[in-house]
Amino acid sequence: MTYLMHPTRRSFLSTGAAALGAASFGLPAGADDRKQVNFQLSWLHSVQFGGSYIAQKSGYWSDQGLAVSLTQGGPNAPVEPPVVSGTALVGISAADYTAAAVAQGAPFKIIAVAMQKNPFAIASLSANPVNAPADLVGKKIGMSVSNTPVLQALCALNDVDINQIEIVPTQYDPAPLVSGQVDCLLCWETDLPVAMTIQGVDNTTMLMADHGYSVHSQTYIATEDSIANRRAELVGLLKGEIAGWNDYLADTKAAAVLTVDMFPDAGLDLPTQVLQAERQVPLMFSDLTAANGFGWFTDETVAANVETLALLGREVGPDLWDRSLLEDAHA
Repeated sequence: MTYLMHPTRRSFLSTGAAALGAASFGLPAGADDRKQVNFQLSWLHSVQFGGSYIAQKSGYWSDQGLAVSLTQGGPNAPVEPPVVSGTALVGISAADYTAAAVAQGAPFKIIAVAMQKNPFAIASLSANPVNAPADLVGKKIGMSVSNTPVLQALCALNDVDINQIEIVPTQYDPAPLVSGQVDCLLCWETDLPVAMTIQGVDNTTMLMADHGYSVHSQTYIATEDSIANRRAELVGLLKGEIAGWNDYLADTKAAAVLTVDMFPDAGLDLPTQVLQAERQVPLMFSDLTAANGFGWFTDETVAANVETLALLGREVGPDLWDRSLLEDAHA
């Protein structure tokens, strides 16, 4: 079974983080009487996973009888293999990656959704902004060609002719935009725009989720076997996550400080982590989570995902999502 690799976004923000390899962040002392659980993250350690760090540091998982090991991902550490093999109980992925893996036979379900809005954005300089998909016409956009289906989906959802946009293959870096080689960049809202802001570059972002691009990101995946046979552990892990992310929402700066303190060798810059933590809030928390709790999704949000995934060439049904564990965790 072949798995898609997660894109090398944010590598420019994570200088030195690769030295951590795929190492896990330690189990708590005296955890021998707790159930050992490995939680596979989707990328290198950063405040992107701040709520999980809080859950571990504050003992929220210990309260559930779990000793959770947080294993970082990265460009050479895809999430799906350790989850499907049982090495990890839960992994952080995204609906498009999970759909691709399921198409290849992986028995995955999405059991919770951290990012209510997909973080893909079009970043531009504020002097020449892209505020709506129609503004892309006649522009040069810097991006990885592997993300062409993403741009195609955005154009299809907004009746924009992609042939009127010039795609310029670029590395994942703000330099081509800042130097004027391109008019905009396809990126995550929480990385290249954050880097430019920290560097004093006045920039504008257009969040694709605000224009119909509905693909759940930072999703929690587990196998059907784990859901059937390790349900209590899954619910306990989700309970810890919920508590950790609620604390994150209450004090994003504290989450950033904790992240930098926990990973002193990861090359993380505190001002960058603080700003990233702030910018994640509107992606992860919404009226839906305010009413129902962290990680929530509905039949309506699932239907929107199914529609967008079809535009990406991923044919899935609503049964890819299973909300029952999340309901138990919030009960």
